[in-house]
Amino acid sequence: MKAAILAIVLASGLATACATTATPPSSPAERGLAFARERCAGCHGVAANAPSPGPDAPPFDDIANRPGVTEETMRAFLRDSHNYPAVMNFELDAARMEELSAWMMSLRREGYSPTR
Repeated sequence: MKAAILAIVLASGLATACATTATPPSSPAERGLAFARERCAGCHGVAANAPSPGPDAPPFDDIANRPGVTEETMRAFLRDSHNYPAVMNFELDAARMEELSAWMMSLRREGYSPTR
């Protein structure tokens, strides 16, 4: 009987430990990546060297590694690249653009070769 009670107590403790929530992303780039995974990955390749599921949507690392891309041009691209919210079915506010551009700029690589 004591063994059964101990097993129940241990199992409930394990379930509680597994149910803890993940720490939310703290940096702008981490929040940008989290948003991209949640809202953009249906069309764009989000992971490094990942092809895009959408045939007309370039992978984010291809966008970030285009010649002349800066944080300023990236924000302009994000602001003007889609018909928000008609195409995307969500709004992209200035703070989210900052986070996405911070993350996308972290994708820049010397000698990058596009996936397409």
